Amino acid sequence: MKKQLVAPLILALLYGCASQPAQESKSPVEERGTATTPGAAVTTRPAETPVVETNPLKDPANILSKRSVFYEFDKTDIKEEYRPMLQAHSRYLADHRGTRMLVQGNCDERGSREYNIALGQRRADGVKRLMVLMGAADSQIESVSLGEEKPRCTAHDESCWSQNRRSDLLYSGEY
Repeated sequence: MKKQLVAPLILALLYGCASQPAQESKSPVEERGTATTPGAAVTTRPAETPVVETNPLKDPANILSKRSVFYEFDKTDIKEEYRPMLQAHSRYLADHRGTRMLVQGNCDERGSREYNIALGQRRADGVKRLMVLMGAADSQIESVSLGEEKPRCTAHDESCWSQNRRSDLLYSGEY
C-alpha cells in the first residue's frame, strides 16, 4: 500500500515544482513608480533625456569643424599636423557619399596674379588627391584656386601672409 501512495506523492511534488507562482498584476500607476497607498511616499522615475544628435561639422569640439590647411611660403606640401583632420574629413565623405566638398586654394599677395592662381590650384589639388587616397570619392571633391583674391588678413607682413597661404574645405551648402 505504501507503493501506491508514493507514486502519486512524487507526481504531485513534480507538478508543484514545475508550475510557476502567479504574479500579481500592478496597476498602471504602480508600474510608473507612484505609490497608491494613502500616506505612502511618492516615488517617480526621472524623465528620460531626449538624445539630440549634433551635426559633427558644426560641433566646435569635433575635428571636422577644422577646415583649413596652411602652407609655408611658395609651398604645396601638406604638413603632417593636418593629416588627422584630412583623414577625418575623408572618412566623413566616405560615410556620406551624397555629400560634396569644395577645396579652395589660396595664396598671399606676393607673386603675380597668374602665379598665385596656379599655386592655389596646386594646393587645392594636393588636398583633394590626399583625401581621395584616404577614402573619399573623387567625384565628391572639387578643387579650385582663388589665388590671392580671398585673404583672411590684409596687413602686409608675415603674420598676415601666413594666414592667407591656405586651402579651405567647404561642404555643399557652404559655398
